[in-house]
Amino acid sequence: MENKRIVILNTGGTLSSVMKENGLAPGLRTSDIQKEIRMVSRGIDLETQDLCSLDSANIFPEDWTNLAGKVAELRRECDGIVIIHGTDTMAYTSSMLSFMLRNIDIPVVLTGSQLSMVNPVADAMENLRCAVHMAASGAPGVFVAFNRKVMLGCRTSKVRSLSFDAFDSINYPDVARISSLGMKVNRGTLPVRQGVFRLCGTYSDKVFMLKLFPGMHRSVLRALADQGYRGIYIEAFGVGGMPFMKHDLIDEIADLCSRGITVLVGTQCRYEGSNLNVYETGRRALEAGVLQALDMTSESAVTKLMWVLGRTEDRQEIRDYFSVSLCNEVTLS
Repeated sequence: MENKRIVILNTGGTLSSVMKENGLAPGLRTSDIQKEIRMVSRGIDLETQDLCSLDSANIFPEDWTNLAGKVAELRRECDGIVIIHGTDTMAYTSSMLSFMLRNIDIPVVLTGSQLSMVNPVADAMENLRCAVHMAASGAPGVFVAFNRKVMLGCRTSKVRSLSFDAFDSINYPDVARISSLGMKVNRGTLPVRQGVFRLCGTYSDKVFMLKLFPGMHRSVLRALADQGYRGIYIEAFGVGGMPFMKHDLIDEIADLCSRGITVLVGTQCRYEGSNLNVYETGRRALEAGVLQALDMTSESAVTKLMWVLGRTEDRQEIRDYFSVSLCNEVTLS
């Protein structure tokens, strides 16, 4: 049996960082870490490529498009792809790639670390080992590998700033775990391919994410509309609560919806999701024309909104996109 061929794409982040004058910053190239990478990949043929060397705070939507294009270009030449990425925005990247790489037929696995590879007690090699072997598993989809577990890319959030256990799979089981029995993939968690692969790399940059707080004035929403935003994702309270007395946000939202602006509502709570059918405030919001994020992560909700608005301006088509699960990003029943 031929060895699996895995391509590792390096974008920077803590894993490849070195100490510089102003603090840790990406500095290692794949040639610098190739020897260490090969130690965790016996029986696998590795190819490494440097795409960029960025702290993930400096990863922008145009980088997502470029990264998706690179994956599409390489997918016929390899069995899987590992993307080294900074942890801070990795969940945004993994979510957007889940939408841009529609029906991807190979594993695409993002990973990073909380400590640089140059640190002798770093988590870098453990995470790389997990990512490489998930990429060689043959399980198609976009994933995040971290701390001996693999999560669906569109369900992943960074939940701890310092711990090695930095990421959780939100409202969804882990796709795989590593134990003394090896790596066990839960095939029932994998996204079902719904057709042939399509690269869908367009997006709208006219999207805003807004976290509510008590006393926020409705004029904030009006200002966003006046600035030309076409979509607003609102992190509301609890299961989706928003004020409709005093500062009546729902009345303002109704006006935005009537102007063709897409308003998507989720929850500030990380787990269990939103349900606007429970309370009067949520039902008023639905009557105003909002869409529900349900149990999507904030990262997945905002990137799906960007992706959908990059594909269509038709209000019914937008609503249709949010009525279906494209890559297991949302639970609909």
